[in-house]
Amino acid sequence: MPIRTRRGRSGAYRGLWEWPLHSPVRFLVVLVALAAVVAGVAYLGTWASSRSGHSSSALAPVPDVPTVTAVPSAAAPPPELTPTNLPLSAAPQAALGVAQRWATAWADHPAGVTGAAWSQRLAPYTTDEYLPVLASVDPSNVPSSRVTGPPQAVEVHPDSLRVDVPTDAVTLQLLVVQVGAADWRVAGYDRAS
Repeated sequence: MPIRTRRGRSGAYRGLWEWPLHSPVRFLVVLVALAAVVAGVAYLGTWASSRSGHSSSALAPVPDVPTVTAVPSAAAPPPELTPTNLPLSAAPQAALGVAQRWATAWADHPAGVTGAAWSQRLAPYTTDEYLPVLASVDPSNVPSSRVTGPPQAVEVHPDSLRVDVPTDAVTLQLLVVQVGAADWRVAGYDRAS
C-alpha cells in the first residue's frame, strides 16, 4: 500500500486541487476566474469568426419579411365595456331568492341542533368553498330566529352581489356569487353596518 505524502508530483497535484477548498472565499475566486476564462474564450471565438468574414454555408439567409402595421378603422366604434357596478335594479331575482332561502335556513336553529346538521341545511345555497367555514359555527351563537323582511340588493356586479336580509336580531349582509350559468350561491356573510 503506497504511503501518501506531500512530496513529489502527486503531492503537488493534490495541493493544487485542495487549495480552493480551504475556504469559501478561495472557492468563489476560482469559480469567478473560471467563468471569466470561459466567457473570454467564447467572446474571442465570436469576434474571430466575425472578423474573418466567413459565414457557414449550412445556414440559409433569412429573407426580409415586410412588416404590416394595423391602421385603426375610423368607422368602427370601440367595443362596449361592461360596467363594474350595475344598477341595483339589475339584481337577478334568482340570486335574491337564494339569499332569502339561505337567511331563512341560517336563522332556523332549534335548540340542540348540531353544527353539522345546521350547515347541511345551508349546503344547497352555499358555495363548496364556504361550507367548511359554516360547519365550524356553533348554531347556538346565531342571534336571530327568523327573517323579518325581503332581501335588498345593496351592490350589484355582473357575477356577484351583496344583499341585505333583515332578521329579528340583526341585518345580514350576504355575498351571493354566480357559480354556474344560472346558479347562485352564498359565499360569505356578515352583519350589515
